[in-house]
This record gives sequence, structure tokens and C-alpha cells, in this order.
Amino acid sequence: MKVLKLILESFRFAWNALKVNKFRTILSLAGVTIGIFSIITVFTIVDSLEKSIKDSFDFLGTNVINVEKWPYGLGGGEYKWWEFLNRPHPDYKEYEFVKDKVENAAGVSIYAVRGNQTYKRKNNSTYYNFLLGVSYDYSEVFDVKIESGRYFSRQEVESARPVALIGINVAEDLFPNVNPIGKQFDIRGKKFTVVGVSEREGESFIGGPSKDDACLIPYKSFQKMYYSGRRRGIGSKIALKGRDDDIGLVELEAELRGIMRSKRMLKPKDKDNFALNRPEAITNAIGGVFDVIGVAGWVLGGFSILVGGFGIANIMFVSVRERTNIIGIQKSLGAKNFFILFQFLFEAIFLSVIGGMVGLFLVYLITLIPMGSLESSLTLKNITLGLGVSALIGTASGIIPAAMAARLDPVVAIRTN
Repeated sequence: MKVLKLILESFRFAWNALKVNKFRTILSLAGVTIGIFSIITVFTIVDSLEKSIKDSFDFLGTNVINVEKWPYGLGGGEYKWWEFLNRPHPDYKEYEFVKDKVENAAGVSIYAVRGNQTYKRKNNSTYYNFLLGVSYDYSEVFDVKIESGRYFSRQEVESARPVALIGINVAEDLFPNVNPIGKQFDIRGKKFTVVGVSEREGESFIGGPSKDDACLIPYKSFQKMYYSGRRRGIGSKIALKGRDDDIGLVELEAELRGIMRSKRMLKPKDKDNFALNRPEAITNAIGGVFDVIGVAGWVLGGFSILVGGFGIANIMFVSVRERTNIIGIQKSLGAKNFFILFQFLFEAIFLSVIGGMVGLFLVYLITLIPMGSLESSLTLKNITLGLGVSALIGTASGIIPAAMAARLDPVVAIRTN
């Protein structure tokens, strides 16, 4: 209790000193404020950009492996497209084979995509949409959120019924002020009946495809409209959802590679004539770029923080000099060395943390400025980082002046003018 009382008393002395020297306190705060503002602003914008871009790739799925003809080519080095050109696209028979054999997947689906589609209904039409032909298991691999209506039935998919699950933008363009469920519209002259409308996803930050502009139809219905052969036409993709206990999808990838090589009768020395693509490879590559930007933010803000730290240290040396007589009186009355140490150390930390809080407040004001489709927010992680860095700078700046004050001889200190 005695130690706690002394600590609280040290806080009180430090706070009173800051209130008495307001102008000096403000000057000391400036460096730390600018430094924290610079660092946290960079981190906030970088985090918001990274989140927005990664969210734009959500349509690729999470914890998913795609069997495709073309690899993503994110591993560095030369992209040997001529080696991939004659590979066959995955087809429906391979999808059925994989689905029958695989044991480490939570879901298996086949799908194909066609972009820039025009949908029509009476005098209404919509363009720049993309059409997906999907198997019944598509909803087990990818997140399909339905606002109204329902998903396909297995019978509808297997019998290639002309039914569709449309995005909210498609619904608003084709069926303004009308419930689209049960209504028909045209895709390439063929009528499809709307069975469901997906939830609004919002505009993609990078301008990529959005589920709001998508239309899902049964895979076999898609095949009737577009030739989806193995070597020509629109290529299909087999998507597999990994199990939660398969960390890194290591087991699924190894099993899937063996299944595909077996199905395509590849010899042990033959190279894979298919690609196993993982969407998180794209987001990991993006994360690497933003890590570099984050380092740049530390460098830019670090100089301001350094200047602020020196400013606080200088103010603390002056403060010790001004209060040398008071220190001598306190020690002659029985004040312990750690009491004097805490008194000046807490003052330095207060200065730095208050400066950091002002910097964080300025960052918060920045997040209130509209930035189009970019949604910026000051996260708890960045708040904690800002306050932590401020406290660390205050400790580093104040420890030497505080130690000098604690070691003063009380007789010498009292006699000092």
C-alpha cells in the first residue's frame, strides 16, 4: 500500500508540473503528435487499402483450391505460357471423379464463367454482368447469401432447368419496383426463371467482379449455351473447399494432385498438366506489398518520433534543473529515490502519451473524410500501437533525466540556485 501511495503521489506531482508549464508542454507534445500521426495515418490507410483489395477477391473463395488449366503465376520467375497452352481444361467427368475419390474436402464443385453478358426483359436490359454455370455443390464451396427466394434444387441442376439466381443489381435493372421471384428474363435469347436474389455485396474497390452483377445458372444449362470443351471454348474450374483441421490445405493439395494425375493417366516422370491454384496466394502477394509500405511508414514517422523524443528529453533535463531545490527538500523529508525517479519518468510518459493521443485523434478525423469506395477506420490494433509507441518514447526520453534527479545529493540539491 505504501508503494502504491508513493506511485500515485508521483503521478500527482508530474501532472501538476505539466499544468504549470503549459506552453512548454505543448511544444514537447508537437514532435510526438506529428510522429504518431504520421505512422498511424500510414498504417490506417494501408490497412484499409489492404482490406478493401482483399475483400475484392472474396469472390474467389477462402480455404479453396481450384483445379484449372492456367496457373496464377505468382511464384516469381518466367511464366512459361507455352507449356500451359495445350493443357486440357478440367471437365465434368473429372469433377465427378474427383468428387467420388477425394476424402479431405468439405465440398467439391465445378463452375464456368462468362463475362460481359447482356440480360433482357421487355424494354429493360443490363450489361457488363458475368454469368456463372455452377454445380449443385457450389454453395458448399463458396459463400452464397440469398436475400429473397432460394437456391437451386439438385433436380434443377441435374436436369439443366432454365432457372437463375441473380445479383441485386441485375434484379434492380431488369425488375424495377417488381418482385423478380418467378419472373423470366432472356440470356442469349433463352428464357430463364428467377428463383432467388443474392444479398448486396457492394462495389469492388479495384473495380473487379461483384456478386451484385452476377447471375448463377445450372452448370449443364451453361454448357448448352456455351461450348465448354477440354481444349477449346470456355474453360471450367473444379473448386474444392478444405476442411478446417487441414492447416494450409496440405493434405487436400497432396491428395488432389494424386487424384488428378491418376485420372489423366500421367506417368511418374510426367509433369502435371493442370494447375492447383489457391486464391490466398493473391492476397498473400498483396500483403507483401503492403508490408513494404508499412516499413516506409515507420521510416517517415520515425524521424518525427525521434525529434519528439529528443524534445521531451531536453524539456525533462530543464525540468530537473528548475526543480533541483524541490528535489533536495523532498529527499531531506524522506522521499525515496524511486519516488523522485517515478515523478520525472511519469511526467515524460504523460507528455508522450498525451501527444500520441492528440495524434490518434487527428488520424480519427482523417478517417471521417469520405474516400469513395475505400472505407477507412482507426482500428484497436493501431490505437494500441500508437499509445504503446508513445509510452515507449516517453520512457526512453525520460529515464536518464529521471535517474539523474533520483541520484542528486539532498544537501547539494538544496544549495543549488
